[in-house]
Amino acid sequence: MAKVSTNITIDAEVKKQAQELFADLGMDLSTAINIYLKKALAEQGIPFEVARGVSNRDTLSAMEEVKSMEEHPEKYTGYRDIASLKKALGV
Repeated sequence: MAKVSTNITIDAEVKKQAQELFADLGMDLSTAINIYLKKALAEQGIPFEVARGVSNRDTLSAMEEVKSMEEHPEKYTGYRDIASLKKALGV
């Protein structure tokens, strides 16, 4: 397979950290980028989710709790109004 040289612009700190990571994995940056491109071609798209923002640990935990509540509503008590909640809390 013929090889071609390609120029890309990368943030200097991102490049440094990526090179360190890939060196620990036994490869150089060029090999890692080739792996990424081959995976993208195989999947016919970016091989990971591209989303806006990343939820922090507390948000992820809350999302898991909501999922659990939806899957097992019998484990949770709901209140239709504030008076019922206050009564249950003894307030």
